[in-house]
Amino acid sequence: MAEQEQVRIAVIDFTKCHPEKCNYLCKRMCPLNRTGKECITIANDGKPRISEQLCTACRICVHKCPFNAISIVNLTAKFINRVHCYGENKFRLYGLPVPMQSKVIGLIGRNGIGKSTALKILAGKIVPRPDCKGEESYESIVELFKGKELQAYFERLSKQGIKVSFKPQEINKIAEAFKGRVEQLLKRFDELGKLNEVVEELNLSDILKSSVSRISGGELQRVAIACCILRDAELYFFDEPSSYLDVQERLRIAKIIRELAEKEKYVVVVEHDLAVLDYLSDFVHVLFGSKGVYGVVSSRMSVLNGINQYLEGYLKNENIRFREKELVFSRIAEKPEKKASYLAYPAFTKSYKNFKLEALGGTIMKSEVLGILGPNAIGKTTFVKTLAGIIDSDNGKLNLGLKLAFKPQYLRPEEGITVEELIMQSSLDRELFETEANKRFAVSELYERNLEELSGGELQKVSLAVTMCKEADLYLLDEPSAFLDVEERLNAAEFIKSVIEKKEKACIVVDHDLLFQDYLCDRLIVFEGIPAKHGKALEPQNKELAMNRFLASLDITFRRDPQTGRPRANKLGSVKDQEQKKQGKYYYL
Repeated sequence: MAEQEQVRIAVIDFTKCHPEKCNYLCKRMCPLNRTGKECITIANDGKPRISEQLCTACRICVHKCPFNAISIVNLTAKFINRVHCYGENKFRLYGLPVPMQSKVIGLIGRNGIGKSTALKILAGKIVPRPDCKGEESYESIVELFKGKELQAYFERLSKQGIKVSFKPQEINKIAEAFKGRVEQLLKRFDELGKLNEVVEELNLSDILKSSVSRISGGELQRVAIACCILRDAELYFFDEPSSYLDVQERLRIAKIIRELAEKEKYVVVVEHDLAVLDYLSDFVHVLFGSKGVYGVVSSRMSVLNGINQYLEGYLKNENIRFREKELVFSRIAEKPEKKASYLAYPAFTKSYKNFKLEALGGTIMKSEVLGILGPNAIGKTTFVKTLAGIIDSDNGKLNLGLKLAFKPQYLRPEEGITVEELIMQSSLDRELFETEANKRFAVSELYERNLEELSGGELQKVSLAVTMCKEADLYLLDEPSAFLDVEERLNAAEFIKSVIEKKEKACIVVDHDLLFQDYLCDRLIVFEGIPAKHGKALEPQNKELAMNRFLASLDITFRRDPQTGRPRANKLGSVKDQEQKKQGKYYYL
């Protein structure tokens, strides 16, 4: 069922639509309705419906809707196949990724444009419905992909099924659904009899007796990945496997996923950390579209071309420009400017029963963003909380004489409060909020939503906006890139940098995404030691020295992509890897 060259899409976000508050303003203002036609009608559920056949795309309803709930799009593209529609005036997906045996297929794109939907269709968790008013059916999809690779795939999926193993994005739901110990959960999924081998590979031995509900986010992520690879499946899906993991863990997971594909399995991965996606994928599909409205899956490309074309915002095979601005990592090529000293913090120690952090003293510059790099359980969050005065050092509370604003790693939204109520209750720089935070993150579009209803990315943006718009001297951000897509991460980096430069304050950022840290930070603090036993925070260093030291400890080298300037991880033992190690250049070539 090939779509016409021009497709009109009318989508209503029913979570935002509140006709009891506006008395169906969209229907009353529609020019066609005023002439007696029924372009906008009221359905049995009390919500409006827009006829895509009658709609002329005047967009009056879009502009008049007080809740920004309506989107009207004229999609101009050739050879687009509509694979799935969630219903009338709801999100629809065009095209699908094509799994390949013994290969890792990566998916890259913004949040809310169908990556998880595509995975669930391929996994058989969603039966496709190409017609928005029709029934779910595999027959129409088989016909849609007749003569193509996916025809045989869906024929088999519909008749005899394909054994699929799925690692979900929202790993917190695992802890909500299973109340036992880690070992019990892993045994439930161990269909291959490789429990001991996988536990060793993923370093899970120390938490086997722990309750699933009490382990950290990074530990829960590794448990979820273990459950996925322990199943005897043909097709493996990993939805954002790097969240909460440190750099070394991310690359180790990438290696494990690649080894899984080499066993003649089909593997598909959604990942927002470009360094990880680049490192583990053989081919990629780019997804583009409009958040919550529609998504389009591109043709299959090599990893280099796929990621670079995504950053460029132009797909050559489709001849489609889906973003006006090219995403270029240009900041790293600039010579760091000399900045005035802003504050000095003392050396300190913080001891627990089985762990001790030793921090060297350092100086933070005015208008500087200072990054922190190090493995999990090495004391990074302890360092930040001690500076913030949330916890005391061994010699008591640090008295920096500064007002601090702190965004924690794990965001626990208060129940029963809307985004608007949070904004109104918070003491914020209102002008900065409107000109910077709201302009970049569209926080006001979430005002009607309760905090506990937000997605991980939405909650992250709200929390980041609130923290950075507070009046403070030092801003401390723990993993601000978590749950954000690539564009949102670079947008968040620009937002943080802009606020700090405008206010002439300082910011410390803990994050495991090397591209994010590289793009955002002026200097870096490297943490060394033995995780869960002893950590040492070095004094701040320039990026070249800090990155070289950090990556040398991991035995990993990065090179620069000449087209985009983005860092790319070298394959271990490759010619480039060996060449850079001989020169002692682990990052900045």
